[in-house]
Amino acid sequence: MSAPRLRIRAIELYERPVRFVKPFRFGAVTVEAAPQSFVRALVAVEGQGEAWGATAEMMMPKWFDKRPDRSPAQTVDGLRRSLIEARDAYLSDGRLDTAFGHHAAYSPALEPKLAAAFGPAQIDKAVFDGLLRVLGLNAFDGLGGNVGGLDARLAPDLGGFDLDGFLRGLSPLAEVELRHTVGLLDKAEDLRALLECSPLRWFKIKLGGDVAADADRLAELAGVLETAAPGYRATLDGNEQYRDAGHVAELLDRIDASPTLAGFRKALAYLEQPITREAALARPLGAVAERVPVIIDESDDGYDAFPRARAMGYRGVSSKSCKGLYKAMVNRARCAAWGPPHFISAEDLTCQAGLSVQQDTALVAFLGIPHAERNGHQYGGGFGSAAEGAAFLAAHPGFYARDADGTVRLATGTGRLPTAPLSAPGYAHLSDPDWAGLSPLSNPTSAHSEGVHP
Repeated sequence: MSAPRLRIRAIELYERPVRFVKPFRFGAVTVEAAPQSFVRALVAVEGQGEAWGATAEMMMPKWFDKRPDRSPAQTVDGLRRSLIEARDAYLSDGRLDTAFGHHAAYSPALEPKLAAAFGPAQIDKAVFDGLLRVLGLNAFDGLGGNVGGLDARLAPDLGGFDLDGFLRGLSPLAEVELRHTVGLLDKAEDLRALLECSPLRWFKIKLGGDVAADADRLAELAGVLETAAPGYRATLDGNEQYRDAGHVAELLDRIDASPTLAGFRKALAYLEQPITREAALARPLGAVAERVPVIIDESDDGYDAFPRARAMGYRGVSSKSCKGLYKAMVNRARCAAWGPPHFISAEDLTCQAGLSVQQDTALVAFLGIPHAERNGHQYGGGFGSAAEGAAFLAAHPGFYARDADGTVRLATGTGRLPTAPLSAPGYAHLSDPDWAGLSPLSNPTSAHSEGVHP
């Protein structure tokens, strides 16, 4: 299937506030509310027609930009600037090109690079959605057919790799297993209560950077998991809270020396971004790389990041739609080209109910990643309105369910998300947000930081 050329006719940017149902602490901040961005893009496909595409993504404070001199509000404003700059650049380019060609032609000028990539990542998803709608294709057929036109121009290390053949050969998963996040404020007793009524098997545990405190907390959580979720598997997320490989080695030493953590140590699949991004790729992991697979997340700020991390001993990289659809596909191809032990994981930045979690789950399933962290359903407030939730429930039966109070939320009861409800034409959605209920994207003024505190 050849990749058609298209023009981007219009891009609209919106947002709405999301109040969390419980605080989410990761790294050095606790988030109780944050805005969610929404993007619409009108694409005209050469000789075939035009359609609007859409996407959504949380603008999480102090994740894309963790510089200590930036307030939470300033870091959210950085994401707004990224969206605005990318919109203006994409619209100023009137050329006919493939969807990926438009992406590859844009070079963000903002810093830091991870925040700068947020805007184009969201616009790319909306453009891809519009393209699929014009072509009458679903996400899995469109991704497998490479209708976006992905090539190796931004990843020269894949110059001799058959990207088209690789994508065509992928078999999307029928379901994606949930990996439940245990935030730094989440209690062991809450986890125990959850497991009394849930068949969850995968867990992601946040670390705080204090070796003794982290080890003690892991022992407490492991006690719950071993009795309530026998056969469980776990990942650890450092969220850049460790100084260097030596500091990480101290944590591994403490875990290995603890008899109460022997079962957890066997269940541990990998460690995610323990070292601050400024230092993570500056020197090799050394012996740490031989003790546990380590992946990058916040350090994944460009197409060259995974190869640089590989040279330092890292074995994996995360897929996150907020970091870019095409980069995730490139990194999945690299794992195939390089072979074991390299792998790609599926992480989540509180993908909210609706466009965000559906499109990210479709990408995860297409890439063949068997389990994915899912945060939005437990920290976020769900849909923007009861009517919006009801519309998505009707359009995607099996992917959502009503909870005890009637609120429509992700259908997590089986511990797995089915992907068949995401297979209609377009990028994984039949229903749309209540566009009239959204606000235009705010001007980046850093006027307030409600809902976020250190």
